[in-house]
Amino acid sequence: MPYASAPPVVSSIASPSDADAFRALNEEWISQLFTLEEEDRAVLGDPFGRIVDPGGDVLLAREPGSGTVVGCVALLAHPDAVFELAKMAVTPGAQGRGIGRRLVAAAIGRARALGAARLFLGTNSRLAPAVHLYEDAGFVRITRDRLPVADYYARADILMELG
Repeated sequence: MPYASAPPVVSSIASPSDADAFRALNEEWISQLFTLEEEDRAVLGDPFGRIVDPGGDVLLAREPGSGTVVGCVALLAHPDAVFELAKMAVTPGAQGRGIGRRLVAAAIGRARALGAARLFLGTNSRLAPAVHLYEDAGFVRITRDRLPVADYYARADILMELG
């Protein structure tokens, strides 16, 4: 059992403080391992305008009781009922508790509820635990020519879609 107490509650972004937590979680890991790209800054700086309003969602994992955000994942809407799973992060102190698995499962369910015909993501080979998590959830590797978007993150050397 990965939880010593009740598991985190996953819910949609709802406030400016949620947006701040989403930005901070992602800026931390991206800056540590890679370089923040302009698209990162744009999406993280305005998740309501760049993700929610166009038909996507941001899901946050919160500790029961305190409500502290310990993880997040975004679903970006693209044309033709295509969604992108992106900007997933779990605070270092909460890693290893199954929160990432819970977020991926919630994101897949939410994408289906939003009418997704296709769900894809880009990740990096340096993020081996994340790659394994996505594979366990049913994502399979695809080639860049199968991406439903033109310009994509330079750091994404592994591309996947839900099989």
